[in-house]
Amino acid sequence: MPSTPDAAMPTCSRMITTEADLAPLAQTLAAALPDRSFIALVGDLGAGKTTFVKAFAAVVGIDPAEVVSPTFGLVHEHSSRAGILLHADMYRLTGPDDLHEVGWEDAVARAKWVFVEWPERITAALPADRLDVAITIDAPTARTFTFTGHGPAHEPVIARLR
Repeated sequence: MPSTPDAAMPTCSRMITTEADLAPLAQTLAAALPDRSFIALVGDLGAGKTTFVKAFAAVVGIDPAEVVSPTFGLVHEHSSRAGILLHADMYRLTGPDDLHEVGWEDAVARAKWVFVEWPERITAALPADRLDVAITIDAPTARTFTFTGHGPAHEPVIARLR
């Protein structure tokens, strides 16, 4: 995880039992996020990081079929009337020094929402103001999402997710 939550960081957890439960969770998140949000997604392979981004994309008017794992492309941009969603996978990077090669700063500057899988690869480059989302596999279709807010803009997000 990019950082371990402490008592000063607002945190909440939500359990979902089926993939269909992602839509209302994504709807709540989309309604609560501040403009220009950075979301760091942490979870094992198969935890559902990309599936969660698909659910969020659908809520903001992006065809979820267009959202695929960016493992080989590293960074994918998706546009809707609501804004640009940037979906990045840092698994193949060796560290934050590699970010300039993928046009990271320009891509982040254009995006309303930035979702990053494997953020632990670029810990030094993570913004202080962000939302960490840890996804834990509980059963074949059940997951626990633990949301940790960093920065005052995310306190209302956590409150809304509770």
